[in-house]
Amino acid sequence: MAAPDLHDHENNPADEKAHVLIIDDDDRLRDLISRFLADHDFRVTTAASAEEARQRMAGMSFDVLVVDIMMPGESGLDLVRDLKTSSPNLPCLMLTAMGEPGHRLHGLETGADDYMTKPFEPLELVLRIKNILARAQTMPVAEPVATSGIRFGPHLFDRDRRQLTTAGQRQHLTSAEKDLLGCFCQHPRQTLSREALSDMLGGQMEGRSIDVAVARLRRKIEPNPGKPIYLLTSRGHGWSLETDSIE
Repeated sequence: MAAPDLHDHENNPADEKAHVLIIDDDDRLRDLISRFLADHDFRVTTAASAEEARQRMAGMSFDVLVVDIMMPGESGLDLVRDLKTSSPNLPCLMLTAMGEPGHRLHGLETGADDYMTKPFEPLELVLRIKNILARAQTMPVAEPVATSGIRFGPHLFDRDRRQLTTAGQRQHLTSAEKDLLGCFCQHPRQTLSREALSDMLGGQMEGRSIDVAVARLRRKIEPNPGKPIYLLTSRGHGWSLETDSIE
C-alpha cells in the first residue's frame, strides 16, 4: 500500500508525523497495519522484503521500523542485526508468528527495541510504537562518526545516519526534513527542481509540500531564513545547497 498523501497545510503538515516503515511479506497483514497506522496519524511506507526495505531506506528516513522475522531471502533478524551496526539509534519492533521465549530473546539480542507475536491487536501495536518513540527521544544519542559528511557553515550532515549537527550539537529534524536535506546533500551545489526532488523522494512530497518543507528546513539551518546563505533559491528552477566540504 502506498504511503498516505501529504497535506500542504503548514499548521498540520504530514512531515511532522512519525514515519514508520513496515517490512512484511504478508500482503494482507502489511496492508492492514499500514491502514491502521495511517488512521492513527502516522506517515507510513511499506516493503515486502528486506531488499525492498533497503531500497526505501536509501531514499527516505524513518523514525521506527516494524519488521517481520520470517521473510523469504534475508530474514528480519538478519536485517535488524545489520541495520543496528550502522544505525544503532534506529528503533525497531519485530513481529513473528512464533511465540516461544527463545525466539523472543533471539530477536531482542539483535538489537530490536520491542517484540510482538502474531496475531496481535492493532491498537497494541500503535501503543508500543508510541512508547518506543517516546523512549528514543529521551535516550542519549551515540555520537555519530561522520563517514560521509557534508559541511555547510557550522552544520555537518552525516548522509549515512541522516543526522545533522550544528557546532557539535545534535539538531532535531523531522523524517521529511532529513529526506529533503539528504537529497540536497546527494547533489551539493546543484539546483534541484520540485520535480527532481519529488522523484528522488519517491513521490512522498510534491508541489506545495516541498515548498513548505524547504521553508521549515531553512528555519533550522539559516541564521536568517528570510535571507538564506546555505539553501539558496534559483527562481523558476529550484534550490541548491551551498556546501563547504565533503568528508
